[in-house]
Formats: sequence, C-alpha cells, structure tokens
Amino acid sequence: MERVARAFWLNSPGHGGIRDVVLPEPAEGEVVVRTLCSGVSRGTEALVFRGGVPESQYGAMRAPFQEGDFPGPVKYGYLNVGVVEEGPRELVGRTVFCLFPHQTRYVVPASAVTPVPEGVPAERAVLAGTVETAVNALWDAAPLLGDRITVIGAGMVGASVAALLARYPAVRVQLVDADPARAELAKALGVDFALPEEAEGERDLVVHASASEAGLARSLELLAPEGTVIELSWYGDRRISVPLGEAFHSRRLTVRSSQVGTVSPVRGGRRGYADRLALALELLADPALDALVTGECAFEELPGVMARIAAGELPGLCHRVRY
Repeated sequence: MERVARAFWLNSPGHGGIRDVVLPEPAEGEVVVRTLCSGVSRGTEALVFRGGVPESQYGAMRAPFQEGDFPGPVKYGYLNVGVVEEGPRELVGRTVFCLFPHQTRYVVPASAVTPVPEGVPAERAVLAGTVETAVNALWDAAPLLGDRITVIGAGMVGASVAALLARYPAVRVQLVDADPARAELAKALGVDFALPEEAEGERDLVVHASASEAGLARSLELLAPEGTVIELSWYGDRRISVPLGEAFHSRRLTVRSSQVGTVSPVRGGRRGYADRLALALELLADPALDALVTGECAFEELPGVMARIAAGELPGLCHRVRY
C-alpha cells in the first residue's frame, strides 16, 4: 500500500503550498517518523521564502533533507519533532528531533534522528536547531568567568544565546533590541534589557544577531579595548557596511563570524554534530526557553502564515506548527 504524506513547498519566491508526497518503504536502518510539531526558523526561512538566498550560497544554505533548489520550487526547513512509528526497536515510540522540513510523515536513516530527553516536551524541542546555533556561537566566543557580555538582537538566535549565557557564573548579560516589548522576553530569560541607545559600554564580548547594519555598528561601539564581536547575523544578498575607522584599530577590536554549518574549531576535534545537537536538547529542559515560542498555527495554515512572516506582518520569535 502506498504511503502518502503531505509537505510544505515553496513553489516560487513568495508563494508556498502543500503537496502530497509518496513515501518510500523504509529500508533496514531507517525509521518512519510521524511529525508532532515543527518550527519555522524565522530569519532563514523568511529569507528563503522571499527568494533572498544569494546564488553563491545555494550550496552552503542547503538543509540536510531539502528537496528542490533555490530559489524554488524547494522543500525547506530543519526544525522537526515527531514520534518514531517504525524502525529499530530501541527507537520505536520515542519522540525524536530531526533536521527535516515541514511534512506530516517522513522516512530517514535512524542516524538522522536524535531522541528527545525525558523532561523536554515535544513542543519545546522544536527549538533544538536554534539552541544548537547558540551552543556553537558560545563555543566560538569562549566567554570567561565574570565577563560583561551584550547580545544585540532579541530574535530566536540572540535570545537563545542570552538564555544560555544567563547560566554562566558571574557573567553580566544585557540583551539589546530596538523593540521595547522585548524587555519581557529578557525578564523571562533572566537577563537585563536595554534599548540600543541605552546599552552599557565597555563590554568584553558582544554577540550580534540583529541582522542590521546599525546593530553591527553599535556592537563595535560597546566593546572595551581588545573586545570581540561574534557576528551571528545572516544577511543573505544584502551588502553591509562595517565601520572600521575611528577607534577600531586603536582599541584593537575583533569581528569574528560564527556559523552553525561547521562545528566550532574550539570543540571540533572532540565533538561532532550529533554531540552538539544532543547537548542542545539537554539544555531545553529549562522551561524558561518556552518564552522563545511566540506563535502557533496548524500545518494546513502554513502557506499563508509563511507569507505573512516573510512580509513582516506576523512578528515574533519561533512560530510552531501543529500536526
């Protein structure tokens, strides 16, 4: 009997739809997963939906189980939580996370799913990919005991970084965003909040995740001498000016990129992708991270919802999709 699932596709930039998908029979070592919920990685998926991925980055931006090619038609996404219906005995019935697009059921190698720990609800586990990005960024940043740290941009990634930094001993963390409503988010995560013009200076480390030219400029302004900006923003096909005049050289400042596609060299020799993802899922035992989920819709509503997210009409952080 034919197994049929339903999947969300970007048919062309700005236009999404739901298609029927015929699933293959699972081979030995594969699992059949029924999706419980998925998450929209707002910044990246909005960029993909608008057709804003630069041609030079088509290969680098491919998701692990992407079908089709940029700018479309393409099936894209990577925050999926489901339950294993068929496969190895030790996985059947387990709730798992997978870097799979928005689809009702799917077949993947058993090695592609990571069991969700007891105590982490499926609804929160959709944040695993974003928290994994934050883990990698903090491996790159290597904050020290007592550091003064600012995170600029209280989106999904920035808020995840701030949430993890809140656990560091004696570290003073300030979350900065142009939207004063994000003060409530900062409070939920246990960190201070400031608008850009009110942010504290002389910071040892600034993590920039606002994806704005103004945010990057402000990041450099807030650094203490010898300080570092960890640049997490993804600008797509936009050109960004970086202010390297004034005190940039005299204060010996550093701008360093961080990207989740590669395990940080600081840990790369000892930790792999699976280790990093498993750690992210463990960290999601903290209920404070529920504050990062700010919207929800049914799977059937996703085409219209993605259009509103990409157009900026539906603000928020992680948007969860119910199945």
